[in-house]
Amino acid sequence: MNRIDLRLASLATALLSAAILGTALLSQYVGGLQPCVLCVYQRWPYVATILLGLAGFALARRHPGAARIALGLAGLTFLVGGGIAGFHVGVEQGWWQGTSGCGAPAGGAMTLEDLRAQVLAAPVVRCDEVPWSLLGISMAGYNFILSLALAAATLWLAARRR
Repeated sequence: MNRIDLRLASLATALLSAAILGTALLSQYVGGLQPCVLCVYQRWPYVATILLGLAGFALARRHPGAARIALGLAGLTFLVGGGIAGFHVGVEQGWWQGTSGCGAPAGGAMTLEDLRAQVLAAPVVRCDEVPWSLLGISMAGYNFILSLALAAATLWLAARRR
């Protein structure tokens, strides 16, 4: 892959990741879909792939080998995101139980009274409930599909030589 293609692939990785993360944030803050703990975990790989894509873009001209490594790491990060999303789909479908944080408010309470106030104030968002779906596929399901497709494409581009 020449340096322009490597730059384009890296930039596309960052931009696609930003668009997907932006969609999740819009669904939360504009659409009112509050995320469960697994939904939040699924966002972190996109933050990492944005950074790796930007690093690859910046490195491609002078250090194409390092840019290719950044692109490969982004592909592996997409796989991690796909694993988290796949786990979440399994929780939604009742194939297995979620983590201990599914349906529980975030920690940080120092006293029993703090914990009580936190529990009463926090909305309970369960990981095993599907608040939104399209064609019978939840957001976690779409994230699983997208993550695996992006992992395959990104790893293929990182390994490709011209």
